[in-house]
Amino acid sequence: MMVVDDSVVIRGMISRWIASEPDMVVAASLRTGLEAVNQIDRVNPDVAVLDIEMPELDGIAALPKLLAKKKNLAVIMASTLTRRNAEISFKAMSLGAADYIPKPESTREASAAETFHYDLIQKIRNLGAKARRAAAPVAYAPSHAPHVQGLRTVPVARPAAAPMPTPAAPAAALARRAFSTQMPKVLLIGSSTGGPQALMAVVTELGPVIDRFPVLITQHMPPTFTTILAEHLARSSRRPAHEAVDGEIVKAGTIYLAPGGRHMRVARHGAEVAIALDNGPPINFCKPAVDPLFTSAVEIWQGSTLAVILTGMGSDGMRGGKDIVAAGGSVIAQDEATSVVWGMPGAAANAGICAAILPLNQIAPKLVRLFAGDRS
Repeated sequence: MMVVDDSVVIRGMISRWIASEPDMVVAASLRTGLEAVNQIDRVNPDVAVLDIEMPELDGIAALPKLLAKKKNLAVIMASTLTRRNAEISFKAMSLGAADYIPKPESTREASAAETFHYDLIQKIRNLGAKARRAAAPVAYAPSHAPHVQGLRTVPVARPAAAPMPTPAAPAAALARRAFSTQMPKVLLIGSSTGGPQALMAVVTELGPVIDRFPVLITQHMPPTFTTILAEHLARSSRRPAHEAVDGEIVKAGTIYLAPGGRHMRVARHGAEVAIALDNGPPINFCKPAVDPLFTSAVEIWQGSTLAVILTGMGSDGMRGGKDIVAAGGSVIAQDEATSVVWGMPGAAANAGICAAILPLNQIAPKLVRLFAGDRS
């Protein structure tokens, strides 16, 4: 593990956290991107936490140089929550960074530092788990999977302190449910780690669906970052996309994105459906969380609800997915081979609630067919 940040306080804090984990080792703690590039061959880290703003060579300039020297290095970009840094983080993911993490404005804010600590360790551990599974012999080959920018994995040096989730069976062996016999009337999407890249890949081909049906998305992401993500979704889909506004009416032809720091639900508003945002506590350690959106949609669309769970850590979306299936709706999960982390979609797949488990490049075409009337 390599920590690269010009703040001695941040470097020290992250290094202490990592050193306290039995499955992680701090191989280097460096002040600039230039030091990281010069030392990566000697240090040979599996993961790098890379600050964006640094002297001599900043994070976005150092990133391609680091990946050129070690192509399977998992780089987690770290930045404070400014619009500029959010834009840079999105650019970094398109250049091959595995993930991003917002740094607290002040390490004196205990709650912010605690969230940062938890999220950082989980990201490192989950990316490591992905690499270990990828390196182990498997009964199916993912060579057909599409290349997705940012899909980078990393082995962790020692066994995890806490048991990792049991590796899932190959997708072909997991139970499937039949798709709903009812025509879908809404598309819901939940995603986390690796989600921005996956979302862009899906919405690019989703025009026929967006034009006729509302699309609601919850991506685990902080404020400011969701603002930028909505703009990217609009450009990729060539359709209107924005952060949802409390009380606005849900209509076809628009992508609604849960704003960072607020849970997004839907609710009846007379004869129409409206967005309902709330500032409640995190659910599944997330805010926004996917489950509130999925569960609330069942009250509106019942068996005509179609949900997709894309790459991400944890199990958010699985409980809401169960509610959708119980009401007669359908759930699709991204497969393990094309997921940056097969946590959320893997939880849904292993719960037996999915009608399909698909590679990323097959999800949008399948959705277009389902919304056109295909029921298989």
